[in-house]
Amino acid sequence: RHTSTSSAQPCHNSCPTLQTNVPSQHQRLIYIKHPSSMMMKLIFVLLSAMLCMSATSVNAFAPSLPATPVRSATPQFTAPSAPMSTTTSTTLFGKKAARAAGNARKGKSERVKKVKDDVIEVEATVIESLPNAMFRCTIDGAPETQEPVLATISGKIRKFFVKILVGDKVTIELSPYDLTRGRITFRKR
Repeated sequence: RHTSTSSAQPCHNSCPTLQTNVPSQHQRLIYIKHPSSMMMKLIFVLLSAMLCMSATSVNAFAPSLPATPVRSATPQFTAPSAPMSTTTSTTLFGKKAARAAGNARKGKSERVKKVKDDVIEVEATVIESLPNAMFRCTIDGAPETQEPVLATISGKIRKFFVKILVGDKVTIELSPYDLTRGRITFRKR
């Protein structure tokens, strides 16, 4: 008893060709995830993470051992230091070990410095003080015919208000591109 109409209305509910795509109440319940399947996925993820950690022998909750120093081919500017002596028998880890190493370094007279590849470090004497923290310096051991270096102070010297006067012995970093300008990085006592 199918009749063809122009309004595309189904003739009765059992006609499959003209039904709309709106899911019924029973079909909507199928799409809702069951709570136990979510719990199973969570347990699976946790178990796989624990399996990965045990397979790679990662011990996340153990204290890390202090790293041994790696010797590099680049020259070092510090002299070898004496081994650090501690009065207690406990081993320090993390921040406490770093603080202990820093406190042991405070009493030493040598200067710890970063290695820079592209600078030339020379000793000089200040011969003239100019405005804007600029100084004219002569390089120690250079011939008298060499013109003086125009040097400014570095950021650390500026930060800690180190006073530089005429006649002071200083360490200057020169750029390999312009040997007439430099940066004063240290003032000798």
